[in-house]
Amino acid sequence: MTWILATLAVAALAAFLAQIGVRRQGRQRRQAVARLLDAADALEARLRAARSEIEAIAGSDENPVREAMQEMLRHRLWLQRHGDAATLEDLDTVRGAIESAQRSIDHQLLLVERARAPLH
Repeated sequence: MTWILATLAVAALAAFLAQIGVRRQGRQRRQAVARLLDAADALEARLRAARSEIEAIAGSDENPVREAMQEMLRHRLWLQRHGDAATLEDLDTVRGAIESAQRSIDHQLLLVERARAPLH
């Protein structure tokens, strides 16, 4: 009888620990998606604010803002289509790509700012 109770206690503990693991993984996944969406939102806001400045210098032939907006849209569509099945690593990779695009736009803005600065 004691052996059966011990086995049931171990099984209950294993089930409890498995449930905690599932909840933790779900929380990590939600956080990864939230970080990805926050990065996309930040990039979109930055692009909208910078559009006229960068387009004035870059012109319409070579338009880094339009390219970055298209790239961001591709990432959002990927998330919509594949986000439910994506691994945490996939989500982090996409977020990294979005953050890289934001750094690129920030660099472009720095170049625009330097080009507009009066020569001393």
